[in-house]
Amino acid sequence: MPAHLLVAGGGIGGLAGALALARKGHRIDLLEQAAVFGEIGAGVQLGPNATKRLHALGLAASLDAIAAKPEALVVRSAASHSVLARMPLGHSVSERYGAPYLCVHRADLHALLLDAVRTHGDVALATGARVAQVQTSDDLVCVSTVDARAWEGDALIGADGLWSVVRQQVEDVATAPRATGHTAWRALIAQSALPAALRSGQVDVWLGPQLHAVAYPVRGGEGLNVVVIAESAPAGDARDWDQASSLAALQQATGRCGTELQSLLDAMPDWRAWTLNDRPPLTAAEGMARGRVALLGDAAHPMVPYLAQGAGMAIEDATALADAVGRGGPADLPDAFALYAAARWQRNARVQARAHRNGEIFHASGPVRLGRDLAMRALGAALLDQPWLYGG
Repeated sequence: MPAHLLVAGGGIGGLAGALALARKGHRIDLLEQAAVFGEIGAGVQLGPNATKRLHALGLAASLDAIAAKPEALVVRSAASHSVLARMPLGHSVSERYGAPYLCVHRADLHALLLDAVRTHGDVALATGARVAQVQTSDDLVCVSTVDARAWEGDALIGADGLWSVVRQQVEDVATAPRATGHTAWRALIAQSALPAALRSGQVDVWLGPQLHAVAYPVRGGEGLNVVVIAESAPAGDARDWDQASSLAALQQATGRCGTELQSLLDAMPDWRAWTLNDRPPLTAAEGMARGRVALLGDAAHPMVPYLAQGAGMAIEDATALADAVGRGGPADLPDAFALYAAARWQRNARVQARAHRNGEIFHASGPVRLGRDLAMRALGAALLDQPWLYGG
């Protein structure tokens, strides 16, 4: 007997989870707190660990249609623009890991998943459904929203992000996300609007003291996504990750960069900002599931973006959860959720910890910076490649 599952959160993780579970034959009610389905932000890097799972969901062709296929990952000094390390991507990564390394616009990936979910007859979508209360029993979960609507199902999946309400059903003591002290600025521009010297078909990373910048193509290469992250005071409301900002605000935090990077930053027509928050790495499977409630993505394991795996881990969670549930019935869900959590928590914790450590390395100064640069120049692609991650 198929299960009836409630999914709180209609972002990338929630949609991927709803689609994966529906493909197993289950009936889904997906509750999104926003008035309309949509996604803000700009670029997302999808390593082969994520793209292979999207392919498994039947999305290979539609993903290929929206993605840019970067030819390499190149790390440079933010001051001198000199190359520290280079890793081939493209065909090299596809051959090694069985799936490509892609860059997409976040809204395009969200729309792709939403379209797939909408065409699946077993998923009902509700908007304006902000979760207010969750009640659980031995065999049912009831979710009520701030506008006095209610849904009842066999289990609940919390994909409601960093400030998750559903998380409170898994935690013994409710805790708030922690401020990292870092702020991110992002911008997006059509490549045709840039001078030829600033256009790019690769992932470019610049490392500097207390900051780093990333630029990569999106939308089939037609757009360029630029992100700068600096160790600076919060940009504003910690829950708002789409704040209007400016180059002046960015440079107040970073100062002026080297000539080449500064030219790119100067060319951006508009800047948005958000404050980075995360949580400590998971310490046990119980951080991802309890009884008839499971968490995925940022609701379970928010992480800083220094490994470019936030979306990737949410997509991994989504397919792992569906695999654990399989085609089992309502009575099987608590055990299935426990198996899912046991299979996922250590990998997610490792990615959380590695992302945090990368931030320290990327933003290093003094002797640590010199050692980092020497290691990158000596080891190159061997240091940048992540077989444990991309092959997982």
